[in-house]
Amino acid sequence: MIIGVLAIQGGFAEHINMLKKHNIATVEIRKKTDLDHDFQGLIIPGGESTTITKLLHELAIYEPLAAKIKNGLPVFGTCAGLILLAKNINNQENSGLNAIDITVERNGYGRQSSSFSSMGTMKNIGKIPMVFIRAPYITKTAPNVEILSEVEGKIVAAQEGNILVTSFHPELTDDFSTHNYFLNMVEKSTKKTCKFF
Repeated sequence: MIIGVLAIQGGFAEHINMLKKHNIATVEIRKKTDLDHDFQGLIIPGGESTTITKLLHELAIYEPLAAKIKNGLPVFGTCAGLILLAKNINNQENSGLNAIDITVERNGYGRQSSSFSSMGTMKNIGKIPMVFIRAPYITKTAPNVEILSEVEGKIVAAQEGNILVTSFHPELTDDFSTHNYFLNMVEKSTKKTCKFF
């Protein structure tokens, strides 16, 4: 299994390090031709969502990446990645990838000084450490979106088909559970698309 990591801005190195620590091969997606690599899943890291969106367009990655996601590529967005994948952002016109049918509140927990860590429960995983840094949260989900975690009444993790999003940063902890959940999604997707002759 090879996991692509969008590496144009933000905390991509931490995701790569965590995957490598668990012997998962990675490929950095920095330009359009990198999308031609053989990878079965993609992580979109935290960072600055408007900057990442701008760079996706400038580097001509946006359209082919959006097409890959629409065609079923498993994708995992953390923090800014969640915002980038959301179809709706409160009080803002959305220019992201419009992939998962959720509405998001950007910087929902306030400024950097309001960042915090806590233990939370994620469906199908159990108790895990969660690190929130200028984190968004989900205010609304469509019926086909599965809510995976809530912290203090706010939705912080969700899944719709091939798309997983979290408000928190699992890559900033030593807990591999959330990444492993995504890898299981990738494995199931790979089995579905296998063709036997």
